[in-house]
Amino acid sequence: MNINRRVLIGSGAAAAMLAAPMVRAAGHGKPRVVVVGGGAGGATAARYIAKDSEGEISVTLIEPTRKYYTCFFSNLYLGGFKQIEDIGHSYGTLAAGGVNVVHDWAIGVDRDVKTVSLAGGGTVGYDKLILSPGIDFVEGAVEGWDLSAQNAMPHAYKAGSQSELLKAQLEAMPQGGTFAMVAPPNPYRCPPGPYERVSMVAHFLKANNPTAKIIVADPKEKFSKQALFQEGWANHYAGMVDWIGADFGGGEVSVDPNAMSVTIDGEETKVDVCNVIPAMKAGRIAELAGVTDGNWAPVNAADMSAKADPDIHVLGDAASQGDMPKSGYSANSQAKVCANAVRGALTGTRVFPAKFANTCWSLIDTNDGVKVGATYEATDEKIAKVDGFISATGESAELRKATYEESEGWYAGITADMFG
Repeated sequence: MNINRRVLIGSGAAAAMLAAPMVRAAGHGKPRVVVVGGGAGGATAARYIAKDSEGEISVTLIEPTRKYYTCFFSNLYLGGFKQIEDIGHSYGTLAAGGVNVVHDWAIGVDRDVKTVSLAGGGTVGYDKLILSPGIDFVEGAVEGWDLSAQNAMPHAYKAGSQSELLKAQLEAMPQGGTFAMVAPPNPYRCPPGPYERVSMVAHFLKANNPTAKIIVADPKEKFSKQALFQEGWANHYAGMVDWIGADFGGGEVSVDPNAMSVTIDGEETKVDVCNVIPAMKAGRIAELAGVTDGNWAPVNAADMSAKADPDIHVLGDAASQGDMPKSGYSANSQAKVCANAVRGALTGTRVFPAKFANTCWSLIDTNDGVKVGATYEATDEKIAKVDGFISATGESAELRKATYEESEGWYAGITADMFG
């Protein structure tokens, strides 16, 4: 055994795993696929492999949470357009469709014997492993902030309790108070996400705290849909939003969670709410599996297999794949390509050429929706953009409303596609 390819989490955990029983996937004897992470990538891949193989492949999904809250549309919860229940989804229908759902943490991968270790003490064997763990945060990315500060200064970039916390802080802001956001550097989950969040926070404050201010410290010189968002902020929230980009010191930021202050380019400001969205990297299990290179996991475009191991596939936010943004739509699209390839490899059935698509919708104000998207193809080097589109500034209210309604239809469709 090559020791640097076996991952054990501490000596105590190692002993526990050596003594622990094997957790067998349902239908042992069939080809086994294990999927880690039950979001837009993992849940979709698990569902499609189970469905399209018609029971010929044993599929196990490992996901610690019993209810999954989508990061996409979580900003609409902050803005008051959604309830938290609207973005929460369970795994019962997925399980009824033939997926063995295991609610536990995956804490290690042994690539030599092809097993995944669980925090509960068991292991699960695989023939093909699909990792779709989403994102974790880069330690030290924002001076003064780490995960121990997430209750004082929430990131809310993993939806659920963090979303509820940030909304409660918004609701508790004093009249005329200050909301600050520290935006992330590229690449990160959902490029328009921070700016839709600014819009939704502004929407909430305009209705409930109209003299409040929003400060955005951004390390980037430009951001996704910038002209559209800035047009919307000027039209709907005039004078409320102060975006400070890299040219004006937006990347020179530190925070003090105890003092509730943000220092931008040497100038300290007391704030009432601070949303810190740090630099991101692939979810930890990808690193533990030994398939990352730097912060992300490089993959082959044709089947999303890791360049480090052909029997491990990496989807969604965790993957370094080329031109696609890190989004729920992208993860869902990549999952279908991966599921097709994995099913074909394990059952000898037809594999169709890889095609990918993405659209990211954003809501700026009531019925003021905008979008950006593209189609992609697999090349030898990467997932490559073929063509794209983006909403235009100055569009009619009718078109913007139609775009928002389109996003609602997409959300209903993708969550049904993910969870059944």
